[in-house]
Amino acid sequence: MPPTLASLVQHSALKLTVRAGGDRLDVPVRWAHVSELADPVPYMEGGELLLITALKLDAEDPEAMRRYVRRLAGAGVVGLGFAVGVNYDEIPEALVDAAREEGLPLLEVPRRTPFLAITKAVSAAIAADQYRAVTAGFAAQRELTRQALSDGPEGLLGALAGQVDGWAALYDASGAVVAAAPDWAVRRAARLTADVERLRDRPAPASSVVGGPEHEDRVELHSIGTGRRPRAALAVGTAAALGTAERYAVHSAIALLTLTTERSRSLHAAEQRLGTAVLRMLLAGEPDHARAVAGDLYGGLLDAPFRVIVAEGGTGVSALAEAVEAAGARAGEAVLAVPEGERLVVLAADGGAAVQVCGDHAAALEAARSKGRAAREQPAGEDDDLVIGVSAPAGPIAAAAAYKQAEQSLSVARRRGRVLVEHEQLTSGSVLPLLADDAVRAFADGLLRALHEHDATGRGDLVASLRAWLSRHGQWDAAAADLGVHRHTLRYRMRRVEEILGRSLDDPDVRMELWLALKATAGEP
Repeated sequence: MPPTLASLVQHSALKLTVRAGGDRLDVPVRWAHVSELADPVPYMEGGELLLITALKLDAEDPEAMRRYVRRLAGAGVVGLGFAVGVNYDEIPEALVDAAREEGLPLLEVPRRTPFLAITKAVSAAIAADQYRAVTAGFAAQRELTRQALSDGPEGLLGALAGQVDGWAALYDASGAVVAAAPDWAVRRAARLTADVERLRDRPAPASSVVGGPEHEDRVELHSIGTGRRPRAALAVGTAAALGTAERYAVHSAIALLTLTTERSRSLHAAEQRLGTAVLRMLLAGEPDHARAVAGDLYGGLLDAPFRVIVAEGGTGVSALAEAVEAAGARAGEAVLAVPEGERLVVLAADGGAAVQVCGDHAAALEAARSKGRAAREQPAGEDDDLVIGVSAPAGPIAAAAAYKQAEQSLSVARRRGRVLVEHEQLTSGSVLPLLADDAVRAFADGLLRALHEHDATGRGDLVASLRAWLSRHGQWDAAAADLGVHRHTLRYRMRRVEEILGRSLDDPDVRMELWLALKATAGEP
């Protein structure tokens, strides 16, 4: 404990007497300072015990003393020591009354106690407290190291929570809680996800303090890792600000977790190289070799249906990779994620947490984009250009086909302005949405232009007649009835269509192209 006014009063060699503020003696003393200035406030930092003889003070003037004491209290001075028998035989009542009114502790210093003795006592107590803090810090470091080596991050968090008399939690790169101690702290830590995400966006190392009426305690957040983007984050919750010993413990925990994450980074790089080899073998049609290389790391992934996910779109890919890998780690699922330039290829268990978080990530981004469009604003963020294609469930033998499905889905997602498209959406839906493409529309406009120009002269309605005839599969009577004309009139119009286009309607390919052109331009004049 740092020295307090109470400990100085109890110091047998100092012989100090309390004359005012006896109920405020438990305040810590940062230093003992001697000043005879009429206004020493400009030289105060707060937390000092000010020692005076009133050499330059009119200590018997009540109003002057009230102003003097009020200034000291406002500057954070924690106590006033008055030496009697020097300039005044006893402390003037004006000063005693002013100290009582302000609640500032006033200590009477006897003639035989030099100010130097008080300064030395404060200095010795501070040094002893710092030594205890350093010793406790080293002991905490040894305990945290032992727990980290024996029980991993969970053991380290438990030891840290005990050292700070509070709680501790570890977050992954996505901001999700990985572990917390004690167990009851999991829910409290989960409330800070948004704060962790904001910390993640700052260059490492970064830290922040969360507190206020909406929080039950004071929480310090620290980024973990040495890279540009933090690999994790540590939260430490306590009832009050950390002391020196607790601060040593927290810094030791940060160092140990950083070593753990950097070691994990190296392992992750090795796993990524292995995953790249496995993926290349699967795409080359060598599932048996891929299984042999995958071993225990990815072998379980190849024993059940998986999906291939292909994503591209600048820096948004790295955020998706972190989210997918973190979800897999939390669920205990193997996830094979391979960067390919600005692309990311992922193999993840069908129906697993990694695939789910991929969909959730896309849905959140889709909602943000829609909100931006509604507000006529461009959505800002690193995920703005992210596009994702997901294959149907597949096994190792069909990995190449699944990769192609994912690429097809990616292409459709980009063309439709979607964030994510699954291959099942292409096979179970209609082909008509695929016509919403500039190249298809240009072809349709060119194919039908001559008919539209003919109709614009008022000499017939060839486009509507062609649409009716094709919709009725070439049945003259039914199509003529739909148009309200005689079937001979419709026959004449179809001959004009053939003459203008220079193509035969007996050719099924021509009919198909004309029908698709009509659908692609549906709604246009």
